[in-house]
Amino acid sequence: MPQETCKKLTPEQIAGYERDGYVCPVDGFSAERARGWRDRLEAFERAEGRKMTRGHNFKPHLLFPWVDEIVHAPEVLDAVEDLIGPDIRLFHLTVWPKDARSGAYVSWHQDATYFALEPACHVTAWVALTDAPVEAGCMEVVPGSHKLGQMQHAEMQDPENLLSRGQALAVDVDRTHTAFMPVKAGQFSLHHTHLVHNSRPNRSNDRRIGLGISYIPTHARCTSSTRVTAMLVRGTDKYGHFDDERRPREEAGAEERVFHAEAVARFRAMNAGETENRTAVVKR
Repeated sequence: MPQETCKKLTPEQIAGYERDGYVCPVDGFSAERARGWRDRLEAFERAEGRKMTRGHNFKPHLLFPWVDEIVHAPEVLDAVEDLIGPDIRLFHLTVWPKDARSGAYVSWHQDATYFALEPACHVTAWVALTDAPVEAGCMEVVPGSHKLGQMQHAEMQDPENLLSRGQALAVDVDRTHTAFMPVKAGQFSLHHTHLVHNSRPNRSNDRRIGLGISYIPTHARCTSSTRVTAMLVRGTDKYGHFDDERRPREEAGAEERVFHAEAVARFRAMNAGETENRTAVVKR
């Protein structure tokens, strides 16, 4: 891509994404701004009496104006546009928290496995609300593995696995030369939907929190029989493959909670259908 057309990423970073399947780190926000977002997330957790972890970590952009601020931020969208073009929908968002010294982890997998998107062109922006060094269990990837296409996964239930369905690669992939993707609070990484990646337990003394934001070009469609929602965050959509998502006005207000619950239910129904299509259930 010619340099004059790049909004945020350098031509070298774009070439690296095409070659390796990821870019890391990318500067986004100040550490102070990220700390403020973390404080708001943890204040909500205290008020609700539960943490935003597995089972309660989907689509917070529909509940909180501060998350809506992040997903629409030009600091992120400019980089995403450099990779997938100017017409962008937010397909999904997951909070990824790991408590200090906990056993929580993410198994080796590909994001595309249960998304039913065609073409498989979505990019995940992983925005750090806290520092995520190697010790804290940052993402670990197999560079270039996005070129292998979609691979078979198995469903292996483990309460420590943060993935909602416990999905894990069911085929061998050479992992002798992996790369870690450490980021500081306010930074983010970008990775391709077919990139093989995991993250290890947090062995640090602080909580590790990130937002995994799945962006797609508006021409991408979900092939599931369940029609799902997605938010137009930049540009225009002339395709109409998704029902629009409303932006939150009030922090976890009554209308926000109702819309969020419906959107998550539709996503889970799509996700369950893809599980039957793509995975072999493996009992441990």
